[in-house]
Amino acid sequence: MEYNRILLKLSGESLMGDKQYGIDEVRLNQYAEQIHEVAQMGIQIAIVIGGGNIFRGLSGTSKGFDRVKGDQMGMLATVINSIALSSALTNVGQRNRLYTAIRMEPVGELYSKWKAIESMEKGEVAIISGGTGNPFFTTDTASALRGIEIEADAMLKGTRVDGVYTADPEKDPNATKFQTISFDEVYKRGLKVMDLTATTMCKENNLPIVVFNMDIYGNLKRLMQGENIGTVVK
Repeated sequence: MEYNRILLKLSGESLMGDKQYGIDEVRLNQYAEQIHEVAQMGIQIAIVIGGGNIFRGLSGTSKGFDRVKGDQMGMLATVINSIALSSALTNVGQRNRLYTAIRMEPVGELYSKWKAIESMEKGEVAIISGGTGNPFFTTDTASALRGIEIEADAMLKGTRVDGVYTADPEKDPNATKFQTISFDEVYKRGLKVMDLTATTMCKENNLPIVVFNMDIYGNLKRLMQGENIGTVVK
């Protein structure tokens, strides 16, 4: 697959590194260096980060939070992570621009497709935070939506595992990895690649998903150079 413009989805949990909570500076800087490396290759990059290392709306609901308020807290958690990534990117010399799905002007600009594309075309990394701005939608769905909007070639889902398996490789030693898999097969097997809303959006709009291990340093660049790592869902 040839990549000119990508939507990179990073998980909040991965930002914790070896910590139990919050942001691990070492992991954050490794991400920034890898993103900068790929931007140097001339690839346009937009990024959506989850917020699970700080607050997860759904788990908040089980503790008595109102679902809408819980999801709003989750959206703000993604903004915190995005500010941290923006700062880390600036530190490695990568120009970037932070967008938010909800108005909070000193923090970031209100997101629009056109502004994000314009900044990517100028060589800036567009960090798109705040989920979709609506409750009941995950950051996976936000990534699918933004990836489709900005006309990305693919959505890259950087996780702790190196692709999509027949079962959870952390629990089942016999799980085997797919090189490629169709969206229909993902549904049929009930595989947890992303939530159903996000998967359906990608399927309906022909946005391939590449699931790979972002925690292995250099993997992002290898993927951009055409190495066969991860799993392509299309």
